[in-house]
Amino acid sequence: MLEVKVKGLVLDSQTNMPIVILEEMNGKRALPIWIGENEANAIAMEMQQVRTPRPLTHDLIKNILQGTKAKVNRVIVSDLKDNTYYATISLSLNNDEVVIDSRPSDAIAVALKLNAPIFVAKKVMEMAATVEMKTKEEDSDKWIDEMLDSIKRARPEEGHSD
Repeated sequence: MLEVKVKGLVLDSQTNMPIVILEEMNGKRALPIWIGENEANAIAMEMQQVRTPRPLTHDLIKNILQGTKAKVNRVIVSDLKDNTYYATISLSLNNDEVVIDSRPSDAIAVALKLNAPIFVAKKVMEMAATVEMKTKEEDSDKWIDEMLDSIKRARPEEGHSD
């Protein structure tokens, strides 16, 4: 497993689909995953620490987990099959580990809400269209365009983003 962090969100200019970028904690590769608009909004709101007056879906999930004293141990983007990413959410509940199937975008939103670590299986990082991330000195606004250009050929089909 490779620990990752959410580097950010970008918009695919061809499809207008949001992409979440997961960057290796101890490396230079990044994994782009095309996600839905609602999940992108949830991720963006959490990254910017925007609070709503009433709980949205991922807030509700957080409230349920906290209300039942469940702890999110980790989120894992575990597989890539037929251009579809798979993820799991690992919970501790009553001294048992419970593994829940999830779309990666929902799992990532929950992990951000509960400050849980996010991992990508090594085989997923090897199979997927990854990109090299720029260092701070090389950082510029054009890294997004370069990253999108480098992954367009290998991106998952629309409708199968996660």
